[in-house]
Amino acid sequence: MIKILIADDEPFIRQGICSTIPWKEHGIEIVGEASNGKAALKLAMQLQPDIVIADISMPVMTGLDWLQN
Repeated sequence: MIKILIADDEPFIRQGICSTIPWKEHGIEIVGEASNGKAALKLAMQLQPDIVIADISMPVMTGLDWLQN
């Protein structure tokens, strides 16, 4: 199964991404969610997702800053 991490500072957006696509039907599991880039980086190190869907503009650490780490 492919593992995905969702990072967005808007709870409504995170929930929408998680609930509008039938992920499991496609062999994909959402392993975590983060509300900022720093939290996403910590989760990514722990969970080792295959894919990260990240907002570019987030507090604490932006999605672009996250990519540089």
